[in-house]
Amino acid sequence: MTQTIRDISIVVPVYNEHENVSLLVEEINQCSSAHRILEILFIDDGSRDGTREVIEGLCAEHSIVKAIFFRRNFGKSAALDAGFRHARGQFVVTMDGDLQDDPNEVARLIAKMDEGYDMVSGWKVDRQDPIGKTAPSRLFNFVTRSMSGVQLHDFNCGLKAYRAEAVRELHLYGELHRFIPVLVDSRGFVIGEIGVNHRPRLHGRSKYGAGRMIRGLLDFITITFLSRYNRRPLHFFGTFGFLALTIGLGIDLALIINKLIDPSFYLTNKPQFFLANFGIVIGFQLFAVGLFGEMLVNMRPGDSHYSVAKRVKIESPARREE
Repeated sequence: MTQTIRDISIVVPVYNEHENVSLLVEEINQCSSAHRILEILFIDDGSRDGTREVIEGLCAEHSIVKAIFFRRNFGKSAALDAGFRHARGQFVVTMDGDLQDDPNEVARLIAKMDEGYDMVSGWKVDRQDPIGKTAPSRLFNFVTRSMSGVQLHDFNCGLKAYRAEAVRELHLYGELHRFIPVLVDSRGFVIGEIGVNHRPRLHGRSKYGAGRMIRGLLDFITITFLSRYNRRPLHFFGTFGFLALTIGLGIDLALIINKLIDPSFYLTNKPQFFLANFGIVIGFQLFAVGLFGEMLVNMRPGDSHYSVAKRVKIESPARREE
């Protein structure tokens, strides 16, 4: 049976990797693949070490090398978002620009997608990084896997492959690149995973920092809320509002019953009285926030909360300009 040849866009976000980008292009050009590399799209995230000049030279030298240069450092999520919006391939493969991801794994990722997956994530089984990076990463993967229900070993591996229609539905900002599998899964796409070769860093230094863990935690809260309650905020705020209101009214009812049994019982000098009224006020406020959120959700024109897998005898609508 003849194998279908696919056009692949390789998206590479880089920040201060001037020693690595030329070697990466050379490796990609040399790696054997049954598919056509349509483009290597570098997104330079405001590098200040000469990476921009090296990439500009690569663009002039190689027809498939293209680039987007940010005015300053906006972060990996913004870089991937720009890459996804400009990629033209049938399949999109992402990899880091530090040479730790092996370009020879691209063919294996695409082959895995033939089993019916819309996204295949790499799993750095034998990760070549210091304990200062691997230990927090293991904790992050465990928490994300447990809370999201997406059963991947390695959410943060930069080496991933997607069908183009999957990345077109993503909107990344902050540290959301860490939760791409959760976002893709929330849209109904099918996710797979394979073990990939991971190599030690030879040039440059890691951009990992402790502050990213805090930002990642905050974005995890964001993505949990958005993936579950984006279209029904009243369900989230209303649940806590109903709980607070029920507790407040229950305490007030108990105090009133005590007053009926014992007329000398004073209501207003009891701490329970103030706690009950506080709960009632908070309950109504949470309901109000939920209703306000519902109004905002229904005011967003053209922002679909569904994902279409296939159209039969219906033309695809024009893509909305951001």
